[in-house]
Amino acid sequence: MRSGDSTTIDVPESSAIAKGKAPLIAVAKQEKGGWKRGVAIFDFILRLGAIVAALAAVSTMGTSDETLPFFTQFFQFQASYDDLPTFQFFVIAMAIVSGYLVLSLPFSIVSIVRPHAAAPRLLLLILDTVALTLNTSAGAAAAAIVYLAHNGNPNTNWLAICQQFGDFCQKVSGAVVASFVSVVVFMFLILLSALAIRKA
Repeated sequence: MRSGDSTTIDVPESSAIAKGKAPLIAVAKQEKGGWKRGVAIFDFILRLGAIVAALAAVSTMGTSDETLPFFTQFFQFQASYDDLPTFQFFVIAMAIVSGYLVLSLPFSIVSIVRPHAAAPRLLLLILDTVALTLNTSAGAAAAAIVYLAHNGNPNTNWLAICQQFGDFCQKVSGAVVASFVSVVVFMFLILLSALAIRKA
């Protein structure tokens, strides 16, 4: 009877221990998944912000056109983004970046629904890096031209035109600033993707 009593005492203790451990493991997995889902939601919000910045850069640069009120019989003084190949490249590159950001939203949603999936994160990490490179090159090239438009360069006889074309320079400067806002957002997106993959 004593051995039977010891047996009946041991069985409830082992089941209690097992029941005590199971919820702890479930809570730990749930907390880990919740953290990854929070990162994915923040990633989605940042992509929406990058879309707004990139579209603002494209629309502002694409509508930068100014004609001076005075003209001669043979000349009309006008400034437009399509007068410079650098600004044309800027518009095309930022339009591509904007299109990519819109197409990346479904993959970001997949990361929210399945926070432990590494494949969408890896794909976004690679494509975000390519888009960041294109965005940075477009913004840097346009920034160099905007600097010359504001300050000129006496060594190459490049005259500053912003004193005459003030509205044009204001628009192209705003477009460049919006493109670099998109660059900063891309940096955060890449860091988030890399962190999520590393913690997988």
